[in-house]
Amino acid sequence: MTAARLESPARLLLPLGLALAIAAGLYVFGTERVPDYSGTALFGRTAEDTLPLKSWLATGVLGLAAVQLGLALWMYGRFPGLGVAGLRPRYVHRAVGFVALLLTLPIAYHCAFAYGVETNIDARTAVHSVAGCFFYGAFAAKLLIVRSRRFPGWLLPLAGGTLVVLVAVLWYTSALWYFNDYRLPSL
Repeated sequence: MTAARLESPARLLLPLGLALAIAAGLYVFGTERVPDYSGTALFGRTAEDTLPLKSWLATGVLGLAAVQLGLALWMYGRFPGLGVAGLRPRYVHRAVGFVALLLTLPIAYHCAFAYGVETNIDARTAVHSVAGCFFYGAFAAKLLIVRSRRFPGWLLPLAGGTLVVLVAVLWYTSALWYFNDYRLPSL
């Protein structure tokens, strides 16, 4: 085996390690915080004030994630009859990702400081808390992968797909739960 072949699997650990380190850091931060439901007035002081706006912002993020997925499929030539996208959709993909990330920040800020990471209430809350921690780690890993040409080609679509799935899970366990009268619909 050549040195390049031996190095390749180890190189894959870098984005995974980054994602896990950020997720673990956010998890520790969130579990060490004492939830303060009234001290964070970013969206209001009660659930009735915060949940509608956060749910609509999360729905916007979900819509932007769907746009991101469509643009990525186009860039990789996976839409029948469209061919591979040119340069402009790549810039749009980057801009849409930036806007989506910006929309997540006030939501995450409020969740982190008002609720923290709670894994002992119910399954919905636990899944939402853990997925929220991992989202930012996965985002950082995707940026690392997209900025380097040293990773295998399949890793970038995997990282992007992971982000889309995490956004869908976060939306399902929060916004849809709110819109569905505080219940998760059956799959």
